[in-house]
Amino acid sequence: MDTKKLATFYNLAQTKNYSKTAEEIFLTQATVSKHIMALEKEWGIKLFSRKHRKVTLTQEALNVLSDVREILDKEQQLKQKIDALKNNPKGTLVVKGIPSISQYSAFDTITQFTKQYPEINLKFSEAGTDSLLNELNHDGTDIVFTRIFSPVSEKYDVIVNESDYFVALVPKNNPLSRFEKIQVQDLRNESFLVLEGTISGTNPIIPILKKPNVQPRIMYEGQRIDLILEMLNEGMGVSVVMDKSFDLTNYPNIAVIPIIPKKSSQLAFIKRKGDMVPVVNLFWEFARNRTYNLLLISVNI
Repeated sequence: MDTKKLATFYNLAQTKNYSKTAEEIFLTQATVSKHIMALEKEWGIKLFSRKHRKVTLTQEALNVLSDVREILDKEQQLKQKIDALKNNPKGTLVVKGIPSISQYSAFDTITQFTKQYPEINLKFSEAGTDSLLNELNHDGTDIVFTRIFSPVSEKYDVIVNESDYFVALVPKNNPLSRFEKIQVQDLRNESFLVLEGTISGTNPIIPILKKPNVQPRIMYEGQRIDLILEMLNEGMGVSVVMDKSFDLTNYPNIAVIPIIPKKSSQLAFIKRKGDMVPVVNLFWEFARNRTYNLLLISVNI
């Protein structure tokens, strides 16, 4: 809904004079008329009647006038809040994310936010995918960045940044490295190196890995993707990770093999719906705008 047209309607309701409204809100009289006609067409009701050069409000206009005033007031309050935050942002923002966040655009969003708002005290820490949503149920966490494999509860707001999919990392001395594609079942007899929290109920590949009453054999579980890559590079174990979550520049002895059928996830910022803490809203709008701009760039490339 265009609040400029709402402002035109509300002003005309006060002046009851097209030329005076045009003068007060710095529009032409023709534009004022266009705004009113556009609202009448959109809403399907008549707002004003003009008889004998006299402008009067219809009963329908009177019925919605207070609602329009409320919308305009809220818009003004929002602008004032945003201006205040831009001029004097302050406070502490607690963000928690997956250990591999540095490989995703969300990491750049966080770093750019801290550069633009150095007055804000950012506290960032890592946690496993399974625990991150639960962190939002505690007052100490404002925003999380995590993987989602299915729709999130409506009690949360979500900004999806990008998507990713599972691949297998195996040492090149492992016979599996010769395959162009593999199924998860092909890894059942291997020793796993896993990022903390990925062997969990939310991960859709885990039920495929498990034999009846048998857990996957785990050699290492932790938050250090670099240690996992070092071990793989030395010929130890296998790992199932997201395709964008690692960099093999310094690990020449590791093969990346797509897993079929393809299992994907979305990467997203998530916060509690209705959280009106100013510093949280400031970051949220910053992240939303940045994600939108990155999407435009990807479409235009």
